[in-house]
Amino acid sequence: MRHMMTYDLMETFRNTNQWFGSTARTMASYPAWAMMPNPAMQWLAAWGEVTERTFERMVVKPDWGIRTFTHEDGKDHLVEVKTIVERPFGNLIHFDVVGRPEQARKILLVAPMSGHYATLLRSTVKSLIVNCEVYVTDWHNARDIPVSAGKFDVEDYTLYLMEFMRELGPDTNVVAVCQPVPLTLAATAYLAELDPDAQPRTLTLIGGPVDPDATPTDVTDFGARVTMGQLEETMIQRVGFKYKGVGRMVYPGLLQLASFISMNGERHADAFGNQIQSVMRGQASDHDAHNRFYDEYLAVMDMPAEFYLSTVDRIFKKREIAKNTFVVHGHKVDFGAITKVAIKTVEGENDDISAPGQCLAALALCTGLPDSMKASHVEPGAGHYGIFAGKSWRNNIRPLVLDFIDSNADGAKSKKSKPANTNAA
Repeated sequence: MRHMMTYDLMETFRNTNQWFGSTARTMASYPAWAMMPNPAMQWLAAWGEVTERTFERMVVKPDWGIRTFTHEDGKDHLVEVKTIVERPFGNLIHFDVVGRPEQARKILLVAPMSGHYATLLRSTVKSLIVNCEVYVTDWHNARDIPVSAGKFDVEDYTLYLMEFMRELGPDTNVVAVCQPVPLTLAATAYLAELDPDAQPRTLTLIGGPVDPDATPTDVTDFGARVTMGQLEETMIQRVGFKYKGVGRMVYPGLLQLASFISMNGERHADAFGNQIQSVMRGQASDHDAHNRFYDEYLAVMDMPAEFYLSTVDRIFKKREIAKNTFVVHGHKVDFGAITKVAIKTVEGENDDISAPGQCLAALALCTGLPDSMKASHVEPGAGHYGIFAGKSWRNNIRPLVLDFIDSNADGAKSKKSKPANTNAA
């Protein structure tokens, strides 16, 4: 009960601050104040607007916002987000471009379950639907999943990925981003042993901690600095009475957000201070750069406690993936079983979360795969976010990934797709 009350206390704090912002904005915007112009009231109204929006976004799942797409034929096509597989902890969704011929490239984009929603990959999806059929793992907020749905740890995550790969078939090209990289590799290896015909065609691993000790960072070192008991005592709470998952043990999104912000507190404080000034001057808008970034950054989701704890314990502390000792439901996964899935790793030179070398370790694990089916790339000057979004992704990494996919497609070497218009709205 203590943990449940703590969860509700955090939600009360968030709700109260949202109310303070709304009240300040409403009171300071009262028309009567216009008879006595006062910069302090303008500042209060701006502070209220920014504060209300900030705390409101923390419990709202962002929309994908991908509604239309301009194809090579010059026509605007509607984009429908369709659920292909529906499961308690996450769905497999497809971005279906209505009226466009089915594209040869089928891509499964494996999104992280690391505090933010899959919509964090919005720009990645936009860049890929240009000439690919894009599928995404859309993980659910643990606070909305009833306790009756059971547990969800790293083994269950791996089994979900296996199910999604089976559903899409062997012509799928899997692209895993950040946190799910080691488990995606494990899912592929498990399929190679149990259901070889269901293996994907290619596997692109982007900035993930296959071997956290290969090039340690402050983030990957975290697991070594704390005990599992400390983590369970300080990070894990029970979902409060407001949500469907009441009683479920989770690592709360609000607690994760506090950790994210504390890592760069001064920069975030400056950003919000500047935004308040912009609102005062009438220079802010609903979709300006600040709101576009923070609407996504502040939208956090609870993680199942068992998933968070097993990730720290088994991936970072015990390094089961790096040591090739990972077990799923009593079965030891052998990465040497991967013999016909082409694998490419992508890392950022300046990645301070999963530094170069951590993801590259995947290639050494795949002892049964010939060198001709292995590839790697380190993007100069790119940080963690840049290797799957932004200029580095658009201009350099995306073309390399698509070339890698094409070069390993059956009969596609002489039929590479032409560059297409990347205008997606």
